Amino acid sequence: MQPARKLRAVKRPEGRAPGKLVAPLLTWFLAHARDLPWRRTLDPYAVWVSEIMLQQTQVKTVIPYYERWMKELPCVAALARASSEKIHKLWEGLGYYTRVRNMQKAAQFIAANHGGKFPMNFEDVLALPGIGRYTAGAVCSIAFNQPVPILDGNVIRVLARVFGLRENVREKETNARLWKLAEDLVTAAAPASLSPQRGEGLRVRGGAVERLSRLREFRLGSTPHPGPLPVEGRGRIVSQSPGRLPALVLSGPCSALNQSLMELGALVCTPRQARCDVCALAAQCVARRDELTEELPNLGPRAPATARRFLACVLERDGQFLVRQRPAGVVNAHLWEFPNVEVPLKAGEAQARSLLESELGSVLTDPVRLATVKHTITRYRITLEVFRGGNRGGSLPARSGQWISRIACDQLPFTSAHRRVLLTALAASQG
Repeated sequence: MQPARKLRAVKRPEGRAPGKLVAPLLTWFLAHARDLPWRRTLDPYAVWVSEIMLQQTQVKTVIPYYERWMKELPCVAALARASSEKIHKLWEGLGYYTRVRNMQKAAQFIAANHGGKFPMNFEDVLALPGIGRYTAGAVCSIAFNQPVPILDGNVIRVLARVFGLRENVREKETNARLWKLAEDLVTAAAPASLSPQRGEGLRVRGGAVERLSRLREFRLGSTPHPGPLPVEGRGRIVSQSPGRLPALVLSGPCSALNQSLMELGALVCTPRQARCDVCALAAQCVARRDELTEELPNLGPRAPATARRFLACVLERDGQFLVRQRPAGVVNAHLWEFPNVEVPLKAGEAQARSLLESELGSVLTDPVRLATVKHTITRYRITLEVFRGGNRGGSLPARSGQWISRIACDQLPFTSAHRRVLLTALAASQG
């Protein structure tokens, strides 16, 4: 376990008043925001899907998943009535599968209690299965321009550095202070008279913004940003002509402010080797001033990694593989896998294989090592050793799994590690 960082504690955050940070944040965001598919719409369902997918997952990984999902399940109603197998297959490889099951529960709740329309009220959004304070704030601010705060890893890092928070950000008091700072920032971004209706918004082309929905102004500090600003309804916008900067659809300054914090943390105020020389908030940043950028945020002691070892077997019969579905209530529930068992780290091969045979309910014949797959789930570092062979007698107890054709297996949602095993097994069987 790594020792806790020893940083001088302060009773209150330093730095500029939150309101002074709004103008540089918005100016920077409107000029540097990435062109991402979920930024081309004001549909709260689409925003919600993207936010759930982005939890614990990088943007470049999420984009193809998001695009496939929106093509197959473009609205709340489609998600509510989709089969379990379909949502798990669309999610296959993203991990943390409880997220996708909670999404369907939330969609079914919306269909039953909100007439199938994604709710606008923050408390109603927060009450949905699988949605916490951050996700509710992201949806309500991004889709509806509501002045509600967000606080994810990127935002925590930006705020801890700018305001010089030395305390452990995971402690209750410090976390509450971060939420308050985030709230002050998004509140400062929103004129009191601003309350756009569902679907109203603004479109930014190449950083040009002047007016917010009809006669309202989107101000950066006290000066309107120059350029045209057409009103944009819900749904995707028309692509711009080649050579022009991508368009960005916003519901208002609260949307822009919250996204600017996340974007700054993702692109500039990064965990390591922060790009302070191009940061919009460099002049106000306490961490930069005090040379604490690499020390903040203070995340406290890191939990040690735990090694685990599993053995799996690939059995094939008449063009079919023996596979099984994981039960409800366990990690990776409802996904498919090859028969496997956890074994002691220091167990010899004979002992480990004996445990696998006990799990399988049959003795392996002519086992050959097929692959070794290493992967990580939270703090666990897992080694999966895979054998290919036959089984004595041919018959197996029902608990061992089901014989499913190679083609059908490819259509099932597998865990990430066992998907790699399947691809290896398919290649071996064809070779």
